[in-house]
Amino acid sequence: MAQPLIKVPPTKNTLIRLKKQARFLEDGHDLLERKRELLTRLVYERIGEYRRLRTECEQLLAEAYRSLAIAHLRLGNRTLRQAALGIEPAIAIEILPRRALGVEYPAVTSHRLPLKPVGLLGSDVSFDTARERLAEATVMLAQLSEVEIALYRLLEEQRKAQKRVNALKYNIIPRYHRTIRYIQSALEEEERNTLFQVRLLRSRDRKAASAD
Repeated sequence: MAQPLIKVPPTKNTLIRLKKQARFLEDGHDLLERKRELLTRLVYERIGEYRRLRTECEQLLAEAYRSLAIAHLRLGNRTLRQAALGIEPAIAIEILPRRALGVEYPAVTSHRLPLKPVGLLGSDVSFDTARERLAEATVMLAQLSEVEIALYRLLEEQRKAQKRVNALKYNIIPRYHRTIRYIQSALEEEERNTLFQVRLLRSRDRKAASAD
């Protein structure tokens, strides 16, 4: 179903103004289309990176939980809880804002810190192995979180850009063009009527002059 015309008076000034607005909207459509294409490209790049990091995280987490399970069996739940109370961070994380194509998302930088010894009686190498594996998995999870948040926000912006492009292409711009054609047709019809009336008046004048 065709959208209704824009409610404006069919005058030459209106026609000129609508043509300028239509050109502005077409330029805006082209810019949005380019932005949508760039966002789509970034989304596909992030999807590949996200899948790679997710696979690596799953592998590291599986190894970390396996090492933790071994430490739990050897040391017991109570000993591990006591050790966790006084343990110091094993990684350092810095979060800064980053922007791409108008989309802001956190840039996460993470790196390992040297593991400090824990004065735990009866501990063995399984405890330190579990700490190492968990620290490695946490660093990778921090990288995955950045990519996941960026991917989500890029997808949202890409959907918004696609929605605006479609609205301009299939609704707003065609409505302007239909209104412009209607005004042009109305002005042409008015001009034809004016010419007809002028010719009619001239014809009457000539007949009146010949009659005199």
